Amino acid sequence: MGVTMPISKQCLESYGLLPEEYQRIQQHLGREPNPTELAIFGVMWSEHCAYKNSRLLLRQFPTQKADPHAPNRVLVKAGEENAGIVDIDGNWAICFKIESHNHPSAVDPFEGAATGVGGILRDIFTMGARPILLTNSLRFGELDSLTTRRLLRGVVSGISHYGNCVGIPTVGGDTYFDACYEGNLLVNALCLGILKREQIKTGAARGIGNPVYYIGAATGRDGLGGARFASRELDEETAANRPAVQKGDPFMGKLLIEACLELMAVKGLVVGIQDMGAAGLTCSTCETAARAQTGIDIELDCVPQRETRMTPEEILLSESQERMLLIVQKGRESELEAICEKWDLLAVAIGQVTAGNTLQVRHKGQSIAQLPVDLLVDEAPVYKREAQAPAYLEQTRSWDLSALPELSAVEIEAVLPQLLANPTLAHKRWIWQQYDHDVMANTVVGPGSDAAVIRLRLGSDRETFLAIANDGNGCYTYLDPYRGGQIAIAECLRNLACSGARPLAMTNSLNFGNPYKPESFYQLQEAVRGLADACRFFDLPVVGGNVSLYNEHPNGAIDPTPIVAVVGLIEERHRITTQTVKQEGATLILIGGWPCELGGSRYLNVRHRLKKGRAPAVDLAVEQRQNAFLLDRIGQGHIEAAHDVSEGGLLIALVEMLFYDQRTYGATLSINKPHGIRSDALFYGESQGRILIAVRPAVAETLCTAAKQQGIRAQCLGTCTDKPELRIIMQGRRLHWDLVTLRTLWEQTLVNAMKREA
Repeated sequence: MGVTMPISKQCLESYGLLPEEYQRIQQHLGREPNPTELAIFGVMWSEHCAYKNSRLLLRQFPTQKADPHAPNRVLVKAGEENAGIVDIDGNWAICFKIESHNHPSAVDPFEGAATGVGGILRDIFTMGARPILLTNSLRFGELDSLTTRRLLRGVVSGISHYGNCVGIPTVGGDTYFDACYEGNLLVNALCLGILKREQIKTGAARGIGNPVYYIGAATGRDGLGGARFASRELDEETAANRPAVQKGDPFMGKLLIEACLELMAVKGLVVGIQDMGAAGLTCSTCETAARAQTGIDIELDCVPQRETRMTPEEILLSESQERMLLIVQKGRESELEAICEKWDLLAVAIGQVTAGNTLQVRHKGQSIAQLPVDLLVDEAPVYKREAQAPAYLEQTRSWDLSALPELSAVEIEAVLPQLLANPTLAHKRWIWQQYDHDVMANTVVGPGSDAAVIRLRLGSDRETFLAIANDGNGCYTYLDPYRGGQIAIAECLRNLACSGARPLAMTNSLNFGNPYKPESFYQLQEAVRGLADACRFFDLPVVGGNVSLYNEHPNGAIDPTPIVAVVGLIEERHRITTQTVKQEGATLILIGGWPCELGGSRYLNVRHRLKKGRAPAVDLAVEQRQNAFLLDRIGQGHIEAAHDVSEGGLLIALVEMLFYDQRTYGATLSINKPHGIRSDALFYGESQGRILIAVRPAVAETLCTAAKQQGIRAQCLGTCTDKPELRIIMQGRRLHWDLVTLRTLWEQTLVNAMKREA
């Protein structure tokens, strides 16, 4: 093997290893590791691959339903494979996952975002599923910043480039703008695929003597050290890390999808399959061997290389895109090579499965690494870091709302256009019009509603529908990490209920700061506890996800931002519901009671430049009861539109309901404001569990009565009109807005901002 040498602390840091971890390696090996072996340990024991600072927390998530009477739909649980799989009808299943690509997108927004899409696609089709939709969750700094606009252009271009070229619809997502993301944007990409139960493939290197094949693009120096790069803070040296950002090729990606799906359809040909994602060839070989409790012997000279004089470490750690590792049934190599040749893909045998549990790496006739697979994967270090509540929490929670003056009628009217012109609340058409959301011809509800809905064709005469929603408000989690986690789940389920869907399972991407800082670890710990408690309450299984830590920049950490995505099932077309009113005369009803809180609201941020107060309270039992009621009434055909009251509050939700396609409706409301609730809290507060619905006048009274009988607050607010004006009478106050003017402001905010100097 390679030459060993004494090692300094500084050198260890370059590998991303701690001194105690180095000592552990020495003890297990009984010798000094050589530089190649240290490089392997550095990536395999990084946070990105080993989840060493978060794994203990993630064990709180339920991975299957607890109700013994409910069908067990989870076929592949979180952590078992590249992505989770959920049964939908006993024959067909879905596979979905969300992952982050934050640091690469900060360095190179176009390539970082594009390869984030490419990577999540490979996680899905490596399970045997055909990808059928993409979504994304994006977080940027203030849009007034030249840097933010540059990053936004690059990220959206990268997402659209890869998704559009590969022919997968991008059907939804969410985008927030906040100063906390200056210097550390968030780019989270989700993919969902469909497959039959018998088509499920695993990433396990089974069968002693079976050949190990490399297929796809040749290996280059792009993506070097990507796993380590994602496991440290961004700093002034970020520009020097450009080689850590991969370069994607969506056309090669499309060939890889079709070739892999065809290969996996040949019975018994593919024994195991794994994407060469984070840590490239190193991680894919180690993980496939660990799953099968076997060893792997690979020859680096056989690896296709597109650059000259690549070192063993470069070949092993490169994260060049569009590459897959396949374990093939011995004796059937020619079948694999013929299919790959048909799709114009490289297919090269680079090694074989061996007995034992050793990763053997050879280069130029010499063994340069010989390491126990279980030590690299299953026995990677796991830590519980020190947690300490941040000092700011006490100050923000004790903030006194009475310090803010009550608003006059004129001021109430002035706030609504201010909020509609806020980039977080403004129309996102500038973003999603760059995505092809209709390709594949299965999109029923595209971007812009509470949840996206797609059709699944399950045979020649059967169809069902999937709804998917993303949520995650970093401000709430900043003000109360536990409550912020619970709100993310509650809001996502509320969005699905508004679309007519019953939830199946959840995936998440946890974007937090440096876990070695006690305050950051506290935020992560409490947010995960909130997420897990909410999932257990709703009996919502978690089928996978991603942890992205070290999201910090020279000015501090981002707001802790858990992104959750929940997929739901709509079994009949007539149950599909959208958020917009479609005809005049409909009665508007508020479910859940009047909003009454302002902590963490967009109103406080926009009007008063404050990030104060407690995050809104959340009552999971009320949420569950209201969602069930809503779904029941949707099934009976009583509800024409439903919309979650979230960021911006009641009036923002209301006007969004009135902006239908190219038509703008109006509304006349009569509100009897309860004593003790401020006007700004009622109109712009973000109290949880509030839903606006539009129903036919004939069923309004019956629906409200039925709701109250079930302990659900429901009150008629008024009527939709064909005149594009919003009129509100509230205890002698008369409020009025011209909705044509407001809609223009709402629709043009991002468009006008992005016309500024690049």
